[in-house]
Amino acid sequence: MIFTKIGKAGTEETARIAIQTAKERGIRHIVIASSTGYTAQYFKNCGVQVTVVTLAYGSRKLGQNVMDETVRQQLKDDGFAVCTAAHALSAGERSISTDAGGMYPLELIAHTLYMLSQGAKVCVECAAMALDGGHIPYGEDIVAVGGTGHGADTAVVLRPGYSKTILKSSIKDVLCLPDKSVLREEA
Repeated sequence: MIFTKIGKAGTEETARIAIQTAKERGIRHIVIASSTGYTAQYFKNCGVQVTVVTLAYGSRKLGQNVMDETVRQQLKDDGFAVCTAAHALSAGERSISTDAGGMYPLELIAHTLYMLSQGAKVCVECAAMALDGGHIPYGEDIVAVGGTGHGADTAVVLRPGYSKTILKSSIKDVLCLPDKSVLREEA
């Protein structure tokens, strides 16, 4: 599926595709990126274990998390696992590149994945973050869901690597993503 719009517009269809694929292929885990809980509502009671991955404290505002604590608790009450972690494809390197200039290896990986879509980068990154945190099993294919800005517009089947072995990650199938020409027009 190629979307003609980015972000929230494709969230419901991305969720449907991700859930259907997981069930058809016997995949036990879905990882979704979310900072507000919006995307998670489309995965509630879907019959597959879902891990919501959100940013580490201090990622946007020092001492704070982008996900409201009441939202985090509601997600847990609704049966979601919630993983809070530093970005696997930037974290410390972004501090160095911001202060000293240049681009470093993890950022090169991220920008390479952007050639598919921003969501593809998010999928690989959040899967590694969830694996690092023990929320998904090592050595199994999962469905990962990410997006551009808000909502979800990309879903992939992948076998994630840990952050320390990120290059071992393997995208097995791209299920949906936005048309790159749309991204250029909306940028």
